[in-house]
Amino acid sequence: MKLITQEQQNQMLKNGMQTKHDHIGNHWPVVKLFMPDGAATWLLSELNPEEPDIALAFVTLVWGFPNSVMCGFPILPVFRGTWGLPVERDRHFKATKSLLEYSQEVHEAGMIIA
Repeated sequence: MKLITQEQQNQMLKNGMQTKHDHIGNHWPVVKLFMPDGAATWLLSELNPEEPDIALAFVTLVWGFPNSVMCGFPILPVFRGTWGLPVERDRHFKATKSLLEYSQEVHEAGMIIA
């Protein structure tokens, strides 16, 4: 399974263009990626329109330290968790709030609740 669909990629590029134009980047996440062994979860909201391999993501790691990051999207498929399982897309994920709201929730709860 591809990590993101073409539709998701198009939406994230659109979000990236809007951020570049308006300088506001608080979009709703488009994709949730996770490691099945629970080591990390990413909420991706946009792709850099000038470098579409770079995604804006909010990530939480099993040992804490949630953070917004720019990540090299093509590298994610090579990550492996403790059990050797690859990163997967949550096919049932539907965002219910903005990336900033997820960030605030994570800092309060210590994890992404989606």
